[in-house]
Amino acid sequence: MSGAEHSFGEFVAARATSLLRVAYLACGNETEAEDLLQTALERTYKNWDRVRADSPEPYVRRVIVNTAISRARRRKILSIIPTRVLPETPARSADVDLRHVLMDALRDLPPRQRAVVVLRYWEDLSEAQAAEVLGCSVGTVKSQASKALAKLRTALGEESMEGVIGNARS
Repeated sequence: MSGAEHSFGEFVAARATSLLRVAYLACGNETEAEDLLQTALERTYKNWDRVRADSPEPYVRRVIVNTAISRARRRKILSIIPTRVLPETPARSADVDLRHVLMDALRDLPPRQRAVVVLRYWEDLSEAQAAEVLGCSVGTVKSQASKALAKLRTALGEESMEGVIGNARS
């Protein structure tokens, strides 16, 4: 095993769990998250000589987020089926676990807003760090976070938002 392969293996062993969590939160599906992480690690490995000189984790996060957004856009285009009658939506049970309710609300956010929420509040990145991962300006991160939190407040109710952001990392 070469030095590059060894250092890449060490990186994956140390950060895979955290990166899988980012992938899961970015897409909302466990199987898709594993595939997303695999794709990100594959792309990272191809560029490992260049990436390992800097901090590789932000690079992998960026690949995860960009791939998740790209897949969500592709899926949205392919899944639009016009109907005359809207399907009934199931009523939510009052005693559903908060984590499941939060995941449902996150899945309803547009991919870019979901990415901002994950990076800012789960990964605890600063606005500048999140902007670097997403390849956008700090102002874009701020506006996307504001819009996402407004949608989450509407979906979850104002009173439950205080507990959500605090409990999100647990």
